[in-house]
Amino acid sequence: MNWQEVIKKFPEANFLQSPAYGKMNELLGAKVIEEDFGGKGRALMIVRDAKRGRYLEIPCGPLLDYKDKKTIKAAFEKIAEIAKKEKCVFVRVRPQLINTPENLQLLADLGLKKSPMHLAAEHTVIIDLTKPEDELLANMRRQTRYEVRRAGKQGITVEKSQSEEIFKEFRKVQAETAKRQGFVPPNLKTLMAEREAFGDNIAIYVAKTDDDKPIAYGMIIKDGKEGDYYEAASTDLHRKMPGAYALLWQAMKDLKAEGYERFNLWGIAPPGQPNHRYAGVTTFKTGFGGEVVEYVPAHDLVIAKMRYAADFAFETLRKKRRKL
Repeated sequence: MNWQEVIKKFPEANFLQSPAYGKMNELLGAKVIEEDFGGKGRALMIVRDAKRGRYLEIPCGPLLDYKDKKTIKAAFEKIAEIAKKEKCVFVRVRPQLINTPENLQLLADLGLKKSPMHLAAEHTVIIDLTKPEDELLANMRRQTRYEVRRAGKQGITVEKSQSEEIFKEFRKVQAETAKRQGFVPPNLKTLMAEREAFGDNIAIYVAKTDDDKPIAYGMIIKDGKEGDYYEAASTDLHRKMPGAYALLWQAMKDLKAEGYERFNLWGIAPPGQPNHRYAGVTTFKTGFGGEVVEYVPAHDLVIAKMRYAADFAFETLRKKRRKL
């Protein structure tokens, strides 16, 4: 199946299973494998060479009809075969399945076990862009709607660009944001690979004051039926000016005008985890009135049991240190 056929058959698909994401990883030196399961599904797989061992990663996939047990069994057998050929310790997947007891059991029946690390925004907010603009505004939390309108009154403007210069500027500001907020940002090489691979489907949005000072930045990636608020950054001005509110509202309007059906705000803290690294942005993102979605957590298909045990212990410790 080509990508357009995949999107039609699996409307839940997003950019992490797209050919552009494969190209981005190849630009960064990773081996990418695409597998078509007899026209019944697809998986974009990336071979990751970590110090603790090689593994096969399938973010937001594989894309399959998970009600068809015969197909999924055959697909995972093929994935295991590929992983063995690539000398991987394990396969890490995070399918586009809602986190229910039934879906967790389905993965367990396939021989998968819950991963010690997350993969691709398991908890998120998704906004239905098929609704009219006035309804999108009405669905926002009262305070969020107030901030969106306040941004207009303050003369905050939002522009977008795909230039090399804006990506470099974004990298610089995001590095400063990361120091304040304690996260690890992507490096410039990764950002430039994303820019090259996604082309017209990626842009940096910038919210600015009426005298052209940047307040907030957001990277928006589009593919399939979805737009994603994938990366963000801000200057000190964001503490007193609602630039991020203006930015997201503009992105929502642009995506809607271009025919995208949903906007994925990409990552919030799980319920009851106030120390999670996404805790600080959860109130902000949920204020836009979308649906809080919880996908199944990442799962691993173990290929080499002894080596995987060491990996599992290492990643469990790292997860605690990073407050993931």
